[in-house]
Amino acid sequence: QVQLVESGGGLVQAGGSLRLSCAASGSTFSSIAMGWFRQAPGKEREFVAAITRSGGGTVYADSVKGRFTISRDNAKNTAYLQMNSLKPEDTAVYYCAGRRSIVLLTTTGQYDYWGQGTQVTVSS
Repeated sequence: QVQLVESGGGLVQAGGSLRLSCAASGSTFSSIAMGWFRQAPGKEREFVAAITRSGGGTVYADSVKGRFTISRDNAKNTAYLQMNSLKPEDTAVYYCAGRRSIVLLTTTGQYDYWGQGTQVTVSS
């Protein structure tokens, strides 16, 4: 079993930056592929970014490509999502997710473990 806890959300003005963290416990973090998803009110949860267990591979949703960066520190059992040039449409609850896998995972159904979410609000 893997426990995931997000932090770092908050209120920021458009054009600003935030860094989300996802702390993992309960298993060997370096065996877990990680992803970030978000869910805005009234919308389905959508893929944001994913990273392989080694950190050598990443993939992004088109809507965040060039603005967001996913990374991980396996020594600290933590994944990150650096969000720059934030827009009001980035407002959502952000979730980290994990699964024991050697490949990138981009859909909600592929992940076994989820955090509780952290709110990101971008004001215009």
